[in-house]
Amino acid sequence: MSRYQDIYPSDPLIRSGDIVRPRAADILGLEYFEAEPATMPTLVFDEHHILFNLRDEPQRVENWRDGTHRDFKFRKNEVVVTPAGVESGWRWHGTSKCIVVTILPAALDRFSKQELGLLLGDAQLHDKPQFEDADLTGAAVMLLDALRDRRPGYEVMYESLARVFVVKLLQSYGLERAAVREFGSGFTAAHYKRVLDFLADNFGKPISVEQIAREAGMSAAHFSRLFKETIGETPHQFLTGFRIERAREMLADRERPMIDIALACGFADQPHFSRTFSRLTGQSPLEFRNTEA
Repeated sequence: MSRYQDIYPSDPLIRSGDIVRPRAADILGLEYFEAEPATMPTLVFDEHHILFNLRDEPQRVENWRDGTHRDFKFRKNEVVVTPAGVESGWRWHGTSKCIVVTILPAALDRFSKQELGLLLGDAQLHDKPQFEDADLTGAAVMLLDALRDRRPGYEVMYESLARVFVVKLLQSYGLERAAVREFGSGFTAAHYKRVLDFLADNFGKPISVEQIAREAGMSAAHFSRLFKETIGETPHQFLTGFRIERAREMLADRERPMIDIALACGFADQPHFSRTFSRLTGQSPLEFRNTEA
């Protein structure tokens, strides 16, 4: 089988694999296109691929999948889910404005087992040629925005939003052998993005779970439970990891003192920072700085 990325008729304007480190891209890949009309050959692919149309005007598109030809109008915020192993090809009759998310079946299976305690069926995803899903589209756009903005901590934000995206994908389109845990109808991708923005703006200050929960409009207990179920970490663990990721970026400045980095990232002192950094990365801050040199 082929990789979907291998047959793109033009280069994407944004490609997650060029921007985020491999760990942040393990869950899914994202490409964004604004390309001229083109044709993609009909092939069977290794990955699940999910297409999101962002054009304001409906666009004529043709799709061939497992011997069936569809000639249709692809409307804004509509989505197409094509599972791995499905023969698929495309012809775009206008300039595209499209997000393509790709997920390897092994990565989806690993995420569902480890993060959700969910056993997927062999097919994993429903084959959905065309449908509207504003929430899933919003989650994809937030992933794209994280790559575009590249604000401090964007790799942590991308990884976290990717987790939210996959949970929402599985809730609506996953083929499971056990029930998917509810993400919570009141805990949308937009709520989660507000939490991430709050952490990005305040990670250097003392932050309580109650403060984070307020950003999501929830009680601390309810928020903590949903966060742990979705992300696989407690809010405190996630905040600590966020701070360490920012510290890794700051360590690239070899002239910046360790104590300055420790305080800027919200640690009480340099020994606390060094212990936490070593526990999470397997290296001391100095060893990491020397390795990255």
